[in-house]
Amino acid sequence: MKRGKKYVEAAKLIDRAALYDATEAVALAKKAATAKFDETIEAHIRTGCDGRHADQQIRGAVVLPHGTGKTVRVLVFAKGDKVAEAEAAGADYVGGEELIPKIQNDNWFEFDVVVATPDMMGVVGRLGRVLGPKGLMPNPKAGTVTMDVTKAINDIKAGKIEYRLDKTNIIHVPIGKASFSEEQLADNFQAIMDAIVKAKPSSLKGQYLKSVVVSSTMGPGVKVNTSKYVG
Repeated sequence: MKRGKKYVEAAKLIDRAALYDATEAVALAKKAATAKFDETIEAHIRTGCDGRHADQQIRGAVVLPHGTGKTVRVLVFAKGDKVAEAEAAGADYVGGEELIPKIQNDNWFEFDVVVATPDMMGVVGRLGRVLGPKGLMPNPKAGTVTMDVTKAINDIKAGKIEYRLDKTNIIHVPIGKASFSEEQLADNFQAIMDAIVKAKPSSLKGQYLKSVVVSSTMGPGVKVNTSKYVG
């Protein structure tokens, strides 16, 4: 695969074989972000879990201390007085049954996170086929199925992100933007690692964190030394 000149230059900053301390790794990923847009800095955490077993599924949410640097559009499924509450809390879209055809037939996806009150899950369940594959299905573990819609919306707008194992047992999460300071990125990275270490399934035998890499959208990966996270 032929790499662009900028990527090659950025890659020279990084020793591919080395394992860096988290703060240094984040600083290098930031330095290697040379694209013309504000790149997202991401963490890719390869685990020793087997997501095919229900007791080794990892899923949850964490509020990043400095947010994600991205404006998040929230859609809330609610009825009754919860509609006004969601609107007052700053939801971008609020509705119920009438949104089903809009999403199913008109392919409307002008939102990044879906929140639902428990009494609306029957309605939302009908969208499982379209929301599920996009990772947009509300889930109690992630705090997106709740009667406390105000808290859910506030957390999401403040920089709450969901993490979950993908099919290859890796967790991909944003830790901020290249325009963030090194300290902000390091704080966000620490918050994510704390949450993921806490989420270790008790049934897991063997190594939990196989490798952790941070990178910008277009930049090379920087390997993080995981020894301090492994108890």
